[in-house]
Amino acid sequence: MANTQGSWTGGALTARSFLKPHHVARAVFHPTWIPESLDPSVDALKKARVIAGAVAAFGVYTFVEGGFAFDEMLDNAATASAVLLFITPLTVGVMLYLWRRSGAGTVGQLREPLVRSLKLLLLFIGSAFGTVLLFQLGNAFGPLGTLLFGFVGLWMAFFVMAGAWRISGNFFGTAAVHRCLPPLLATVTTWLMAIPDLITGDLHGLGLAMGVVFILGAPVTVTAIALLEMGRLKSRYGIRLAAHPATLPPLPGRYPAPAPAPTPPPPSYAPNGFGPPQGNPYAPGPRNPYAPQAPHVPPQAPHIPARPPHIPPQPPYNPQRPHGT
Repeated sequence: MANTQGSWTGGALTARSFLKPHHVARAVFHPTWIPESLDPSVDALKKARVIAGAVAAFGVYTFVEGGFAFDEMLDNAATASAVLLFITPLTVGVMLYLWRRSGAGTVGQLREPLVRSLKLLLLFIGSAFGTVLLFQLGNAFGPLGTLLFGFVGLWMAFFVMAGAWRISGNFFGTAAVHRCLPPLLATVTTWLMAIPDLITGDLHGLGLAMGVVFILGAPVTVTAIALLEMGRLKSRYGIRLAAHPATLPPLPGRYPAPAPAPTPPPPSYAPNGFGPPQGNPYAPGPRNPYAPQAPHVPPQAPHIPARPPHIPPQPPYNPQRPHGT
C-alpha cells in the first residue's frame, strides 16, 4: 500500500502548540503518513469503534462503583500499554505470516509502514509509562518535587489521554499496512483485556449479571462494529483481510482529483520583443476622440457639365468664283 511521504507532523507543531497537550497529541499520534478514511460511513464506524474501545480501556466500572480514581486510571493505562506492546506485534506478525504463505507478496514490500507503526507504538507506550513514573517520582522528592513533577505529570496525562483517543482510531498507523488491521487489532485487544476477568471471575464488585454484561459489553460492541467496518471495506472497495496489501485494488482518493489547469493562450508578443505586425497595415491611424468634428453634409448627386448646342459643321472657307464669270 502506498504511503504518503513527508515529515512526521507535517509542520503542525509550533512553540504555542505545547500549551495545549491535545494539539501535540494530535500531531504526534496521528502523523501525516497515516491514510485518511475512504468515505464518511467508514469514518463514522471507526469513531463508534473508538468510543466503544474507550469503554474497555479506561474502566468505566469505576463510575458504576460510585467514583473515579485517578491512580486506578493510571494503572489501567499502564496495563493497557503492556497489553498493546504484546498483542499488537503478535497480531501483525500472524497476518504477515498468512500473507506470505499466500504467495501474493513479500514482507519486504511492507517494511517501511511496519517500521513507522512500530515507532508509533513504542512512542505511545513510552509516554504512558513515563507519565506513571512522573507521578511516582513526585511523591519521592517532597513538596517541591511533588509540585514540579505533578505539573509535568498532569501535562503528560492529558497528552497520553488525547493520544489514546487518536491511537484507538488508527491503531499505530497500521492502516498504512492494511486497511483492515485497525479493526482487527481493536477486536483482539478488547477481548484480551476482558478474558482474564471472565476466567478469574473478577467482576469488580458488581453483581453477576451486571458484571458479565459490563465485561462483555465492550468487546462484543467493538467486535460488531469492527466486522461491519471490514464488511464495508470489502463490499465497497474490494479490501479483504486475507489479501496481501500488494494485491489490493487501487483506492480512490478521499477527494476527487483536481481538474487540469487550462492551457494559457499564447502571448501577443514574441519573447524577444519583436513580432509580426498585427491588424490591417493599411488602416488609418488612431483618431483623437476629442477633436472637433466637421459638420455633416448630406451626399449630393455628382455634377455633370451641360453639353453645348449642336452646330452643324461649316466649310473651312468660302469658295471664290472665278474672274469673268
